[in-house]
Amino acid sequence: QVRLVESGGGSVPPGGSLRLSCKVSGRDLSAYAVAWFRQPPGKEREFVAANRRSGTSTYYADSLKGRFTISRDNAKNTVYLQMNSLKTEDTAVYHCAIDQGVILSSIRLPSAYDWWGQGTQVTVSS
Repeated sequence: QVRLVESGGGSVPPGGSLRLSCKVSGRDLSAYAVAWFRQPPGKEREFVAANRRSGTSTYYADSLKGRFTISRDNAKNTVYLQMNSLKTEDTAVYHCAIDQGVILSSIRLPSAYDWWGQGTQVTVSS
């Protein structure tokens, strides 16, 4: 059984940082593409970042480049999202997702991923 559990969310002031973790069980993470998505209040789920199976190719939402960093530790079966210089508009529930057969043209689409975590809340507020 595949299970993804996010952690590390919380409430921070603007300009703060958080590091989210996504622990994967039931699958060998090295064989999967991984991604982070977020869902702001009242809005659709949106792409944040993705990392292909090789671990060497990463992709970001244009608006987040330079502030967010996705990484993985296959030995720990864990995916990370380092978020710096947080803004109020980064407030959302953050979800991790994995899939084995993601093609490059679909890597930013939620529909490309079969397995999802329940999400962790990130609130950026003064």
